[in-house]
Amino acid sequence: MIGRHARRIWAIPGTALGVNSWPPSLRHRLFLGWNYWWQAHLLDCLVDAEIRDPDQDRRRLIGRLIRGIWLFNGARWTNDYYDDMAWMALALGRADGQLATRHQPAIGRLTAELLAAWSNSEGGGIPWRRGDVFKNTPANGPAAILLARTGRLDRAAATADWIDGHLRDPATGLIWDGLRPGPDGRTQYETTIYDYCQGVVLGAEVELGQRMPAREATSARRVARLVNAVAENLSSNGVLTGHRGGDSGLFSGILARYLVLVAVELPGDGTQVAATRSPAAELIVRSAEAAWGNAAFDDGLSTFGPDWSRPADRPVRTSVGPSRDLSVQLSGWMLQEAAHNVVTAGV
Repeated sequence: MIGRHARRIWAIPGTALGVNSWPPSLRHRLFLGWNYWWQAHLLDCLVDAEIRDPDQDRRRLIGRLIRGIWLFNGARWTNDYYDDMAWMALALGRADGQLATRHQPAIGRLTAELLAAWSNSEGGGIPWRRGDVFKNTPANGPAAILLARTGRLDRAAATADWIDGHLRDPATGLIWDGLRPGPDGRTQYETTIYDYCQGVVLGAEVELGQRMPAREATSARRVARLVNAVAENLSSNGVLTGHRGGDSGLFSGILARYLVLVAVELPGDGTQVAATRSPAAELIVRSAEAAWGNAAFDDGLSTFGPDWSRPADRPVRTSVGPSRDLSVQLSGWMLQEAAHNVVTAGV
């Protein structure tokens, strides 16, 4: 996949970015369109691969990608979207923690942006983007994970509690997209259910349970409830629900990334924790088997589809199908790395 999607930016030495499609359209080949948060997930996937199978060429690519993202973003790390900034800080933090790269100033700046975005309107939380009143799980979930990992535990816990108190569907236990103040003063809820909203909440609760002993039982209870809700409502025959291309191509992969934290790292002992870890692991493994079995192969290279339960289309330059999208391929990559970690851990 890297050979297809990773390219130097406009012949600038020492840079790389993920091309949005393969085979690439002319617009994408020239980087006239890009997605900041897709690049963050590409970096995360490269870190996954480097942990599993260290390789000097890949480490150099990681360095080029980080430089390319910064340069293409106007020689800065920030932008107007708080979810984007949270994803980038998480990816840079994993690179620093696992590969001993050094990006603390960037992570600190991005974390400060998220801390400053908090407001008490609608009970707390941060908005989706600067100047907006819409507060959603896609921004608050990864922010909570980042804040937990960077030691801002009180704010991370407050964020997770805000999501649970305001955006959890009482009927299914799943997490809604977001909310905004209505013109009549009443809160308006966006009740759409997205896979990745479930994933980031699982990730935040696992991180908090690991770092705050007094909260371990609360986090374990919330995780157990949400894993069961995902299994019941967002999977079919044990395979996670598929999406389309574009941004939604990443949704199921992000859910898999944080389901593996549940399967491998959920703190606690006893039957309750085991009863949560086991179905999380099963969702990952069965989804990975389905995605691999339904992938299209050319010269030994896999192409994943947006719906892991169905055969993937073989992308060609004249097609406009979602299998061309970098987001869809990153999602399949995240899933396979998650399955590797589950099997290695013997869950």
